[in-house]
Amino acid sequence: MKILGLDSSGLVAGVAVAEDGELVAEYTINYKKTHSQTLLPMLDALRNMIELDMHTVDAIAVASGPGSFTGLRIGSATAKGLGLALDKPLVEVPTLEGLAWNLYGTDKVVCPIMDARRNQVYTAAYEFVPVGEEFRLRTVLPQNPMDIGELLERLTGLGREVIFLGDGVPVYHDVISGCGGLRFYVAPPGNNRQRAASIAALGAVYYAEGRTVTAAEHRPEYLRRSQAEREAERL
Repeated sequence: MKILGLDSSGLVAGVAVAEDGELVAEYTINYKKTHSQTLLPMLDALRNMIELDMHTVDAIAVASGPGSFTGLRIGSATAKGLGLALDKPLVEVPTLEGLAWNLYGTDKVVCPIMDARRNQVYTAAYEFVPVGEEFRLRTVLPQNPMDIGELLERLTGLGREVIFLGDGVPVYHDVISGCGGLRFYVAPPGNNRQRAASIAALGAVYYAEGRTVTAAEHRPEYLRRSQAEREAERL
């Protein structure tokens, strides 16, 4: 099984190829360039480096949201274009689940937070449960846009240790630190942002479970309307 993973849902852009349980290649950029400038050139460089015949890919896994509206559209358009051109299915991997997969196997509650501005975060909470010789994600708190204060209150109520990761951590670190009663940790570099490798790896799990869509069916999951749409509604 060979899965191409794409992630441009946040500040990080990444492409990866996983095959039969092994990471073959990953290319990640966390720099101030638009993903429209980086994603396809990264994919082309990775393809050339590992001499990848794109027709040998079984499926294309894409970070399906939530995240940056522009970034999600770029990733979605890239995945849809590849799926249509190659006649391959897409695997929609929720961005927050992909982030949680970075910490595969931990016994702590994993809480990805992505900054959504105005004290809001895109968030969820997960735990890993053993299934045979592997682990699977179990949802503790479903993905939602949420006020950071409400999130911390709900996490504290769980009475468990929490690992935070995502681009919301540096934004809200002081708020998290000031939350009494919550014992928390912060994921280190290399595991604290979106990784296409995790999208490909988790995409392989979902592909094996038959969780695919056609390129024509795929739509990103924004979780909320864009700021322009919200402002237009108030007019």
